[in-house]
Amino acid sequence: MRILIVEDETALAEGLEFNFQQEGYDVDLAGDGPAAFQTLDGADPPIDLVILDLMLPGMSGYEICRQIRENDVELPILVLSSRTLSEDKAQAFDAGTDQYMTKPFALPELLSRVRNLLERRGQRNQPPADQRFVFGNVSIDFLSFQLTVGDNTHDLTKTEMELLRYFIDHEGAVLTRQQLLRDVWSEPDTITTRSTDNFVMRLRRMIEPDASNPQHILSVRGTGYRFVANPDAEPSSGVAS
Repeated sequence: MRILIVEDETALAEGLEFNFQQEGYDVDLAGDGPAAFQTLDGADPPIDLVILDLMLPGMSGYEICRQIRENDVELPILVLSSRTLSEDKAQAFDAGTDQYMTKPFALPELLSRVRNLLERRGQRNQPPADQRFVFGNVSIDFLSFQLTVGDNTHDLTKTEMELLRYFIDHEGAVLTRQQLLRDVWSEPDTITTRSTDNFVMRLRRMIEPDASNPQHILSVRGTGYRFVANPDAEPSSGVAS
């Protein structure tokens, strides 16, 4: 497995490089955005995971993350930053990162998160038996990360796709915001539930005929959300939208 570390603090980057090499990983270092993209474009074998600082010279980590996601929705990205505000974490997740750790960090936790991200990447590379899901006039292709509503096709980020897949896999169940943060983001204690709400709003704008009166992703007051594929078959439930 090959890891790209995008970090402009030389001592930290070289320390991470040493520790990951001790774990058996191949490691590339980049000190800024252009060097990171040069490595990503020319890597053979390709990069399997990116560890990304946010405060970099020239191009911010947020922008690097967004540009990576424009070309590759599946490449695992782990942000490693000294920024601790919930707004910074929410912006990083909105840009497409998979996980967020703050500096200083515990090396065993970092190694564990990297192992988990790489395992999940391997699982996603195995074609699922149900590659497509259709409800109403919505068609979801889990392999291409595309959602089609009528004549309009939307490219989803990896997190948007995983959140939508989680709703579908738990159709009809009431899902708390903390449950979604734990199972989709793997970050129940480090980001706010507002991130979940923002992603739900974006999905609603894509799949709901009227996002202000949702029929598929319903709000459960004071708790979280419930996904309904076929609203016409739903009995009256008292669930608020």
